[in-house]
Amino acid sequence: MDAYVLDWVNLLLRWTHVIVAIAWIGSSFYFVFLDNSLTPPLDPVLKEKGVGGELWAVHGGGFYHPQKYTVAPKVIPEHLHWFYWESYATWLSGFALFSVLYLYQASTFLIDKSLYAWSSPGAIAAALGFLVVCWVVYDVICRLFGQREGGDRIVGIGVTLFVVFASWLACQLFAGRAAFLLVGAMLATTMSANVFFWIIPGQRTVIKQLKAGEAVDPIHGQRAKQRSVHNTYFTLPVLIAMLSNHYGFLYGAPHNWAVLVLIMLAGALIRHSFVARHKALVQGKPVPWVYAGVGTALIVGLAVWLAPAPQPKVAAVAQVTYAELRQVLDQRCAMCHNEQLQSKGVAFHTPELVGKFAQQMYQQAVVLKAMPMNNATQITDAERALIGRWFNAGAPTK
Repeated sequence: MDAYVLDWVNLLLRWTHVIVAIAWIGSSFYFVFLDNSLTPPLDPVLKEKGVGGELWAVHGGGFYHPQKYTVAPKVIPEHLHWFYWESYATWLSGFALFSVLYLYQASTFLIDKSLYAWSSPGAIAAALGFLVVCWVVYDVICRLFGQREGGDRIVGIGVTLFVVFASWLACQLFAGRAAFLLVGAMLATTMSANVFFWIIPGQRTVIKQLKAGEAVDPIHGQRAKQRSVHNTYFTLPVLIAMLSNHYGFLYGAPHNWAVLVLIMLAGALIRHSFVARHKALVQGKPVPWVYAGVGTALIVGLAVWLAPAPQPKVAAVAQVTYAELRQVLDQRCAMCHNEQLQSKGVAFHTPELVGKFAQQMYQQAVVLKAMPMNNATQITDAERALIGRWFNAGAPTK
């Protein structure tokens, strides 16, 4: 596929994915907030109708009064809004983007031969296997322990241990950038599978029973609610895993799997703090900010752990010449940024082009350390520092 066309496909898929993900996560956050903020109705008419909880809210200059029925209204409305296309559209657009970026270009983005010398078909099959296996393991854990007393705690521990193992394994087998994204993708796949296999089918069964005049089996609502709550805890870990591909200091860290686990754990704790806050406010209890505090402490700890070692001060450093820079570019960068192959529209085969793209070179190779991709050309820290000194000296090209 032509590189220019590929960039457009990437842009449009990413744009679509972000839009529908906002819709899905936004509705998920709202309904979790709503469930945890409902109070028993005081109006006897509402009680007679079967309303079990209500909430008064103001937004955009208008007053809203959402109500939740203990089971269901006596008559099911003809026009009933379903929340599922947000989930499906998010997964489909995300998988398409993952396919275009990582599966279609597996040898460049998915494979790091210094970690594991995959063939492209083997790496692709393994990556897809991560998505499937995560859902199967998670679903089995929920089926075995989810309905037992204390089952939520057991499920939480079991899923956490599996995610830790999967994060470690992904970082041993795939390029760091791809590994982080893959772990996020497997959790996102599990979230969407929850909607497809449990939440929506359970809701359809309840409606079918109501319309047939049958007694409603509460297990369907309980399972759907359980999976929906799980999904809200996955959201922030998934988002940070997806965003991580822009930050080489995360996926390029020596123990990158531990970095991924800790930052996802921080996200889950912060999300739990908000869920617990909703409940506490309704019950008139103190807000348990401790979870957000621990999550924030984890992030601060990561920032300190990953901070680069201070560089010794040098009295005087000789200016880097263009000839010295040229040696680094020819050895580490020219394979992707040359006259014939101008990856991302960037080329370094003339002094004029080097000067034109000096800012991007400095950002990607020195600041973010995102380039070369997966450090395929084995650029050294000393060479990155050389580029930095050249740029800070005014980026001379003569």
